[in-house]
Amino acid sequence: MLNHYIYKNPSAKKWVTFVHGAGGSSSIWFKQIRAFKNEYNVLVLDLRGHGNSKPLLKDSFNQKYTFDAITNDIVEVLEHLKIEKSHFVGISLGTILIRNLAEKRPDLVESMIMGGAILKLNFRSQILMRLGIIFKSVVPYMYLYKLFAFIIMPRKNHKESRILFAKEAKKLYQKEFVRWFKLTAEINPLLRFFRAKDIQIPTLYVMGEEDHLFLPAIKRIVESHAKSTLHIIEKCGHVVNVEKPLDFNSQSLGFLRTLPA
Repeated sequence: MLNHYIYKNPSAKKWVTFVHGAGGSSSIWFKQIRAFKNEYNVLVLDLRGHGNSKPLLKDSFNQKYTFDAITNDIVEVLEHLKIEKSHFVGISLGTILIRNLAEKRPDLVESMIMGGAILKLNFRSQILMRLGIIFKSVVPYMYLYKLFAFIIMPRKNHKESRILFAKEAKKLYQKEFVRWFKLTAEINPLLRFFRAKDIQIPTLYVMGEEDHLFLPAIKRIVESHAKSTLHIIEKCGHVVNVEKPLDFNSQSLGFLRTLPA
């Protein structure tokens, strides 16, 4: 089972579950936990191979890595904790997992807050993926990871996010990186399906105005999906919860307060 941490609020009934992105860990939410646990029960996860969710010699993590398999990891934790329904907050690749969870188990998803959401890979992103596929087994993964991080978060004010994710990525190892990178084979058709289908679950997208790879697609999605809204944070890149935590927390909690009790 995934490593996870619980922060209970004795007066709260609702849950908020945080899902990090590739190369991160539950620690990237340290600027959110205090704010959210004042109003909700909070669950933060380490995805397989990340943080303290290290694969064992004989465990379920040794099966093929697919978006459905990794989504099922999250379901397993929810069922273990007897959480019948939760709000979900994700960043980057974590938003894909949350959207997949909403497709497979909509009964578990009360709402979605998608930070630095990925719903389409533009031309530059496609080139990145192809380079990764070519070199993933021969180039040390940290070189690739730092290159990707710099292309996605190139500006001076993105430096904190780049350093944080590089620090967390060092806890991975080459074989685990390759396992995760193989997910790119199924990402395009999955994202195409997500763009085409309005899931009808209340969704807030929180994007940085400098998130040049992913923001344009999210703007188009919000125009066609009835229960989706978008907040753009000025002078901010891809990892909005790290770069602009006060804005991210304020918008996210404000969104949750508008939902039925």
